[in-house]
Amino acid sequence: MGFEGAAGGMGGGVRALMRRKQVDSERARPAGSSNQLRKELSVAQLITIGVGSTIGAGVYVLVGTVAREHSGPALTLSFLIAGIAAALSAFCYAELASRCPSAGSAYHYSYICVGEGVAWLIGWALILEYTIGGSAVARGISPNLALFFGGADSLPWILARHEIPWLDVVVDPCAAFLVFLVTGLLCVGIKEVATFSDSARVITPFSENMALDLSSLFFFQSSFVQGVVTVLNCFVMLFVIIAGSYIGFQTGWVGYKVAGGFFPFGANGMLAGSATVFFAYIGFDSVASTAEEVKNPQRDLPLGIATALSICCSLYMLVSVVIVGLVPYFAMDPDTPISSAFAKHGMHWAMYLVTTGAVLALCSTLMGSILPQPRILMAMARDGLLPSFFSDVHKTTQVPVKSTIVTGICAASLAFFMDVSQLAGMVSVGTLLAFTTVAVSILILRYVPPDEVPLPSSLQASFRRSHENDEEKLRDTLGYEDHEEGASEISDVVVESIKDPLIEKQLYASKLDETKRRKTAACSIASVCIGVLVLTTSASATFLPFLVRCFVCAFGGLLLLTGLGMLCWIDQDDGRHSFGHSGGFICPFVPLLPVMCILINTYLLINLGGGTWMRVGVWLVMGVFVYIFYGRTHSSLTDVVYIPVADANEIYGSSSASGFVA
Repeated sequence: MGFEGAAGGMGGGVRALMRRKQVDSERARPAGSSNQLRKELSVAQLITIGVGSTIGAGVYVLVGTVAREHSGPALTLSFLIAGIAAALSAFCYAELASRCPSAGSAYHYSYICVGEGVAWLIGWALILEYTIGGSAVARGISPNLALFFGGADSLPWILARHEIPWLDVVVDPCAAFLVFLVTGLLCVGIKEVATFSDSARVITPFSENMALDLSSLFFFQSSFVQGVVTVLNCFVMLFVIIAGSYIGFQTGWVGYKVAGGFFPFGANGMLAGSATVFFAYIGFDSVASTAEEVKNPQRDLPLGIATALSICCSLYMLVSVVIVGLVPYFAMDPDTPISSAFAKHGMHWAMYLVTTGAVLALCSTLMGSILPQPRILMAMARDGLLPSFFSDVHKTTQVPVKSTIVTGICAASLAFFMDVSQLAGMVSVGTLLAFTTVAVSILILRYVPPDEVPLPSSLQASFRRSHENDEEKLRDTLGYEDHEEGASEISDVVVESIKDPLIEKQLYASKLDETKRRKTAACSIASVCIGVLVLTTSASATFLPFLVRCFVCAFGGLLLLTGLGMLCWIDQDDGRHSFGHSGGFICPFVPLLPVMCILINTYLLINLGGGTWMRVGVWLVMGVFVYIFYGRTHSSLTDVVYIPVADANEIYGSSSASGFVA
């Protein structure tokens, strides 16, 4: 059975959207392959990677913006809800990272489990996430640097922020300069800059040999420095909590005595704040992405993920409790909320200490935010969805210089013109879309894993030769003239052997039951997704009449519960055991945990606000046109031949025995 990519008409377009890559499994690797990452990581190292990659712009920059515009004193609950959503996503992410430990992150997983159309959308959203994430971080560094020069307006004129009156825009030359500086360092090579961030290990789609070398390089060169930076950041956070609590008890926690109460913007404001501060948890997926390098992934991955996220969430919540209590939310500095809170209470020395920690953490996060982006472009270019320009690697530095420069120019432009609140919301869209798709992929993997896989061109040739040899042997055995008659006799024998009533009934019943189970599972997953979308959209649509909202919410909830109930009732697919790399981490509480992840992430997406969705919508529409006019027709899966998984296992086995390499 084959899918014809880029075929004309509606049918060809739909088939192109549903094309799926083959999972990178052990069977597709040559025997004795050395392209395996060494299992070096322990629980302590996983925790260090997770905490170090996560703490950064979220706590040092977003606290003031989100408290002023969305949450008020309820900022702590916003961090808690976002942390729960991040934890659910992390466990879903961990299983896919363990089964498919290849370049591309959520883009790669959705390409395998869902299809090319959704994978393109996620990849396009990840481009937005990493580019804007770096811009938001850079935008947060310049106000902190200005404090060392005496205040917000004390930077040299060429680096200071300036307002353009006729555009109502505040430009930030310092942020743009920092992005260009980091871009230059990244173009020099990862070896020189790897000490700044481990989060770049999430996506490194070089060739497999390069990926192995770079991963080892990242581990050995960056683990120590990353650990030192992480410990220093944690100590700064603990200082903020302890010193801030002392000031709060001395002053009576004036921030909690405001007229608007604990929820000045209501529950929807608090949830909108959760959607925005989800940006603070970007980086935790670096733990899940190290699945292939963990000594004992089944035990250490869940422990490392849970501990790292617990530490980050606890620090975020405690810091927000203290800072919101020291200064009324409407009086918080949107750029330097923590440092300014101490300065307002006369502790200027503490302001400099916190600012030092902020600059250190933000610089590390800036490096980790920009570094993965060119590699996403590389992964998509290698799949043919983007021009090969983005997949070019410099021969000397082994860095995708062209895509890195493009990323740097785009990130610097955004950092120059857009403020943090606009950038953070747009980053959260890309992140939440990616993690929602990862959760859906877990359901697909467990209940309806791909039953057809693309046959590589090298194996297509060997497969054809194998069939030709079989035909030739049959002719030699039976004689050329008797070939047709012999083939017919063999076919008759096979048919007669199967025509035993009991055997025929069992085979038919088994096949019918499996087909029915897969259809039921697919409909149930669709019911869950549609129910979640209807439920979250209607629950957030405050402009609708109350009774209408209740009716639509009830309908969405019914679809959700029906789909979830059916998934709990039917059996999971036996093919899940052989899907990808076996023996790794298995996501617990399926289907409940992925469904909860989809529900929370979708609700946060809906609550990001119309302005954010309008800006992101423009980007996504651009992506649709790029895919229609380029990616769809240049995909590496165009004209690929799909075969059943059972046949693929036989082909891979015979090709390995014959010495062919996929």
